[in-house]
Amino acid sequence: MSAKKLKKERLKKHLFTKNRLVILNDDTFEEIFSLRLTLMNVFVVAGVGAILIIFVTTFIIAFTPLREYIPGYPSTELKRNATELALKSDSLEFAIKKNEAYLQSIQKVLNGNLEYAKVNKDSILAIAVDTLPDLELTPSEKEMELRREVEQEEQKSPVKPSQKGKK
Repeated sequence: MSAKKLKKERLKKHLFTKNRLVILNDDTFEEIFSLRLTLMNVFVVAGVGAILIIFVTTFIIAFTPLREYIPGYPSTELKRNATELALKSDSLEFAIKKNEAYLQSIQKVLNGNLEYAKVNKDSILAIAVDTLPDLELTPSEKEMELRREVEQEEQKSPVKPSQKGKK
């Protein structure tokens, strides 16, 4: 046999040789605990134990407030404050836009560019609100074809659409 094969056989024999772990009382030499082990069993138990410890640690860090102590993770209070501040800043921006539109219209009136009877605070504020552009809502040819196919399938189907959820 080659040297590699002999080495593998010796390692295999060494891994699967049964050994006994005995715990004795030092004063009386009484056997307290005894366990038969192989080196492979020790490796397997140690590996499973390490994986279990890693899993439990990851679980504890991910799903408890401990994650806030790790650099890079924001606290829940910080997230809540950021959300509140974002909402407040949006509403303040909107209020500023309304006030600027109102002031511009007042300046126009004072400069004489606009008639006094046409100035109304409510109408100015309504103009300042951003509106969505008009969208073309006519269906395309492909969409019409899909609608026809769906209608044909519904006509062929014995189950009504309102009864699908009940079955």
